[in-house]
Amino acid sequence: MADPNPQPRVAVVCGGPAAEREVSLASGREVANALRTTFEDVTVHEPDLHLAEELLRGSIDVVFPALHGPLGEDGSIQGLLEVAGVPYVGSDVAGSACAMDKVIAKRLFRDAGLPLAREVVVERADAGDPVARVRDLLPGRVAVKPATQGSAVGVAFAETDEELGTALDAAFGFDETVLVEEFVVGAEITVGILEDPDPAPFPVIDIRTPGDSWYDFEHRYTVGLSEHVIPAPLPPEVYEAVQSLAVQAHTTLGCRDLSRVDFVVEPGGRTVLLEVNTLPGMTPTSLYPDGAQAAGISFEQLVAGLVKRALSRGRPVHAAESART
Repeated sequence: MADPNPQPRVAVVCGGPAAEREVSLASGREVANALRTTFEDVTVHEPDLHLAEELLRGSIDVVFPALHGPLGEDGSIQGLLEVAGVPYVGSDVAGSACAMDKVIAKRLFRDAGLPLAREVVVERADAGDPVARVRDLLPGRVAVKPATQGSAVGVAFAETDEELGTALDAAFGFDETVLVEEFVVGAEITVGILEDPDPAPFPVIDIRTPGDSWYDFEHRYTVGLSEHVIPAPLPPEVYEAVQSLAVQAHTTLGCRDLSRVDFVVEPGGRTVLLEVNTLPGMTPTSLYPDGAQAAGISFEQLVAGLVKRALSRGRPVHAAESART
């Protein structure tokens, strides 16, 4: 007799070819271990053709993507899962793609009236001197960011024209499009969002790093190189505004299930929205699990709840429609 309440077969997908591979593998291990406290059948997969075969064979019931950067957060793996008709944790194709592309995200944020830093978008194929183009609008120190990378990969700060040129060259090693923003001085702030069922903010986190360093790749993933102050010591009205802005940013991009929204808050209280991460890190040094813990949600409860939410949606709509025709 068949089991009337079969356990779902859960696949955690991590790794991949992106620059954040090792971080993704660490996130995947943490997620898989936590899920095994709730679910009996949890496997770990790379985002490759072997995964596609398993999906099409019907041996996976739900996927928890623990991927960072291109392929994992840009809508690619989400498209594969939509085609395969397998429910998954996190934003759909459109939400993922919009959040991953910093240029598109800023256009949507600006249309929604969210507070942003001034920027110049530079394409590798643009004619003329990119440094001169940036300097026409942004004198002084700037932040240079590849348009579609995460975890601060390829991000650099530049003060002089020579530094700006070097930073642009380095960023073009990661992307054909580069975002250059005015440098905003202030507290590095982040807010996790969890939908249950509506998007709600976790306590605000103030990210502190030693001396004049910043929350770069090394400080994100090296134990002891950053301090997460929860709740962030902000004036009450600023604290509440940051949480509200985080929810607005999440919904503006059409994100789903979870996200982490990053800001800079200047000493005078001006808040600048930086970006939304649709698949935030789940490593032992990651911010999103810390925010959940501060909200009274254990890591095991967090990841199990996300899987159950994905399962409750059933098969992706387009796949279900295709199966009926």
